[in-house]
Amino acid sequence: METESIKELRHLLVTVFLTGLAGFIAIPAITDVTISALCPSHPRCSLAIFLSGFQQAATGVGAVVMTPLIGNLSDVYGRKALLTVPLTVSIFPLVILACSRETNYFYAYYAVRTVAAMVGEGSVHCLTLAYVQADKIEERKRASAFGILGGVGSAAFVCGTLAARFLSTALTFQVSAFLSMIAVGYMRIFLKESILDSGTGLRQPMLGESQEPRAKEECEINDSAHKTSGIFKSLPSVRDLICLLKCSPTFSQAALVMFFNSLADGGLQTSILYYLKARFQFNKDQFADLMLISGIGATLAQVLLMPIIMPAIGEAKLLSMGLFVLCLSILVYSISWSPWVPYAIAVSSVFGVFVRPSICSIASKQVGPGEQGMVQGSLSGISSLANIISPLIFSPLTALFLSEKAPFYFPGFSIMCAAFAMMIAFIQSIMIRAVPSDVGGKGSGNPLV
Repeated sequence: METESIKELRHLLVTVFLTGLAGFIAIPAITDVTISALCPSHPRCSLAIFLSGFQQAATGVGAVVMTPLIGNLSDVYGRKALLTVPLTVSIFPLVILACSRETNYFYAYYAVRTVAAMVGEGSVHCLTLAYVQADKIEERKRASAFGILGGVGSAAFVCGTLAARFLSTALTFQVSAFLSMIAVGYMRIFLKESILDSGTGLRQPMLGESQEPRAKEECEINDSAHKTSGIFKSLPSVRDLICLLKCSPTFSQAALVMFFNSLADGGLQTSILYYLKARFQFNKDQFADLMLISGIGATLAQVLLMPIIMPAIGEAKLLSMGLFVLCLSILVYSISWSPWVPYAIAVSSVFGVFVRPSICSIASKQVGPGEQGMVQGSLSGISSLANIISPLIFSPLTALFLSEKAPFYFPGFSIMCAAFAMMIAFIQSIMIRAVPSDVGGKGSGNPLV
């Protein structure tokens, strides 16, 4: 049984790798393609910044609704069935750019990519986490599993970025689209469904084993509500989410950290590539070099360091350490004075990869295995909410301070604001006292190895 479980996990990891590889190959070229289609020969393109910000906000709106829905549906209908949706919709925008990068094709890509991201953004990560932690891994080994899963994603990032460094722009999107198709086919053929046996009951009452009797009474969920059929009845209600926030202070703190961390990440994502292009005239190859350095460091940190450090110091301390390093790194980004500075920061910021696995591990221990899809979907929804707000703040700031109309000369001002958001997340993380819940902790899964 253990061997079969490990085999299934390997198929999941291959799926994650192929999906990540397909997506990451395209990233270094997107900025150049966008500016070439919208503002030829103008490295400072406000329209590109605003369109990217709008896409990020629209993606967040869709993800706030779709990620909790897909995560919760996966608790009922299985991870594989729901994983098919985001993997399939991600193919179409890549096929459009594989055909052409002209202005009309770019707008078609932009529209399709926005809709596809609204449906699938964050869902793959949410479902793979739920597949691992609820269905295959016992609670005490989930943190290591998160590290391995994140390490595979980072390895895909490295391989994809390295491939983008040597592929032409046209071939980049053709290869990316082909790999996306391979990922869907592999997942459908080899990955087994993880849905729990209906005879054992798929769901468990949220925090049903809570040590606080009053909280348990207040947060007890009517089992009959979970037996109702229909897709929209599978969407977590506001009552469910408020219940979890009220019953678990640890989850509430983790959710707050997730929000500000995602707000800062979204701000950095909105600003950094356009900032480097305007400030130092970086192009696709230099973006790929930066991502390659970060990706190699992230892979090594997650695969080699995280399984060692996590048991020694715990998720809460590792979370704080990662946030502190990220805060300093983003702050230095904002005052980069030479083209070599971003490369140096890319090396030092690898410890930031500890943040999300730590948050997910802390949150996963607060509920039973039958509710992992909803919890991880809720975290992804909180992250998506931050991604809605982030471009509304950082896109105008980036466009303003990279233009000639800036109130004062500080091209990295928007990035410095992202560093302040990360500082808030760091301060909140210090207050977390991650006491594992007993829910689902006994005999809830198979060992990782």
